[in-house]
Amino acid sequence: MNKAFVREPDPIADYCPRCGSKGQQVGWETIQPHLPDGKTPTVADPANFCPSPQCDVVYFDAFERVMLTSDLKRSVYPKDPDAPICACFGLTRQDIEADVREGVVTRVKGILEKANSSEARCSHAAANGQSCVAYVQKYYMQCREPDAIDAALFLDS
Repeated sequence: MNKAFVREPDPIADYCPRCGSKGQQVGWETIQPHLPDGKTPTVADPANFCPSPQCDVVYFDAFERVMLTSDLKRSVYPKDPDAPICACFGLTRQDIEADVREGVVTRVKGILEKANSSEARCSHAAANGQSCVAYVQKYYMQCREPDAIDAALFLDS
């Protein structure tokens, strides 16, 4: 058969085969710590992390092989909103909500400093292999939003 008419698979698929979200490339050094002891990854290296909280696919590859949340030894953020946002140091959404409620940034600032330190193990601890900083900042701002809206309404009255 003439190879000009045969399309070989891309080395890595960019989009989740279940939900269509753009994946984030990860290697086995990221996937392996999330698997139960003795279990081997069922996706190719490199693979992709599906960032969609609604999708049960955690990792996928160019051949549409997937690893689901049920394949992992513990829940991971953002797949499970109750899992720690910061996999290295254990910061949770409840910690961020407490900072907003108390009007301080103690926990958030502390985790951001730790995330930028040599203590961080993001490539192994985080399911997507990346720092939690973006997730922490985004959730902090989402939590503050209702307060900002309430304050604006109060000033307009």
